[in-house]
Amino acid sequence: MRDQLSLLLQRLETELRAQRRWDELPPPPGALCSTEPFSVDILTFDQWLQWILLPKLHELLIRQLPLPPDCAIRPMAEEVYGADGPAGARIVSIIGEIDALLTGHHGGLN
Repeated sequence: MRDQLSLLLQRLETELRAQRRWDELPPPPGALCSTEPFSVDILTFDQWLQWILLPKLHELLIRQLPLPPDCAIRPMAEEVYGADGPAGARIVSIIGEIDALLTGHHGGLN
């Protein structure tokens, strides 16, 4: 399961880069401290994926820590990318696979 998640995270990063949604420079440090869901008050959803979600899940994988037991990011992805046609649908699909994998395995150390 961890290998599958690692591959999905790589696919998401690759897709974000291919669509030029990947920032080369990080946001200011304070931008990563939002308490709002998906940091909507400070970051774009692309930035949240890149600077919050991906690093956090990679860290959990590297340190062999429990993964989130429930994941429901797809609805937000659908809202953000829904009008972006096939390109947006590819991102939504990958995020949906991440949601299903994490939720289907109920987190843990799998």
